[in-house]
Amino acid sequence: MKNKIRVLVVDDSAVVRQTMVEILESDPQIKVIATAADPFIAADRIRDEVPDVITLDVEMPRMDGITFLHKIMSQHPIPVVMCSSLTDLGSETALKALEYGAVEIIQKPRMGTKQFLEESRMRICDVVKAASQARLRKVAAKPRAIAPKLTADVIMAKPSSKAMMQTTEKVVVVGASTGGTEALRAFLEVLPADSPGIVIVQHMPEGFTRAFSQRLDGICRVSVKEAENNDTVVRGRALIAPGNHHLLLKRSGARYYVEVKDGPLVSRHRPSVDVLFRSAARYAGKNAVGVIMTGMGDDGAKGMLEMKEAGAKTIAQDEATSVVFGMPNEAIKLGGVDLVRPLDCIAREVIRLCD
Repeated sequence: MKNKIRVLVVDDSAVVRQTMVEILESDPQIKVIATAADPFIAADRIRDEVPDVITLDVEMPRMDGITFLHKIMSQHPIPVVMCSSLTDLGSETALKALEYGAVEIIQKPRMGTKQFLEESRMRICDVVKAASQARLRKVAAKPRAIAPKLTADVIMAKPSSKAMMQTTEKVVVVGASTGGTEALRAFLEVLPADSPGIVIVQHMPEGFTRAFSQRLDGICRVSVKEAENNDTVVRGRALIAPGNHHLLLKRSGARYYVEVKDGPLVSRHRPSVDVLFRSAARYAGKNAVGVIMTGMGDDGAKGMLEMKEAGAKTIAQDEATSVVFGMPNEAIKLGGVDLVRPLDCIAREVIRLCD
């Protein structure tokens, strides 16, 4: 028990609480120490035993999840994962949760196909483990083998040649996970309006990326939108992968565009950073700049190495400014990173490398 991640599940639905307990305890690294139907009961549970992670419903009676989150983060900070339904996933409330200190937002488990339920289980358990690492700053144990960990090969074959048409247009590809929503905001906010075209994969549940993109679009000088199939990558615009879909960079002549694609989980994720980075290696090569930001696991590490081998310049967020140093660290260890920089320096480096 002492080596397990201790979780408190807070949700007003008894069915959801029971389902969350079953999902979380299917992972040998996780133990649910208590459940609560509302924040008042949760506060009593915390007084009895402080959990490592709290999963918290967004909308609840007596006190909403955002108010409770604010109290937790101001009085006794504990990693909180917000649990949303499809109806409130892209709501202002859910977005506020990230600003107020929630580590991540996940979709509530619901009935579906066997594959859907397994992928949902993997996502929930991985997010809880990432949250525990963000607080404790310790290396997470490797997750148990649940299903084969697929590589970008299932979406796109490796390039057979480095040969490609010449173009002078630069393109920036970015990958992030846990802690990435705030990291992306900090990165995009300081970019000038005429920045090179940007394509982003942030690990997010379906239904959340549109509202997230719209919020960023309202505060950034560059235009930000949820990517749609065949969107052109142009200067002054950032495209964010839609949740639950892979995003690939493609090129037709001198024009870059994106392809939104279904497919299996790659590196345990959909969208996958490895898929985006491999496509950038193939279609942009030395004209690309790759950035890997905070996040648990190794998604993006192999793809970043492929980018570097294709002549691209690559940047990793440093440990001090990462919520979780997993993804940047794996890319560094694999030899795919040219520069390691704190978050507030990455935008400046990107612009310099694109000049």
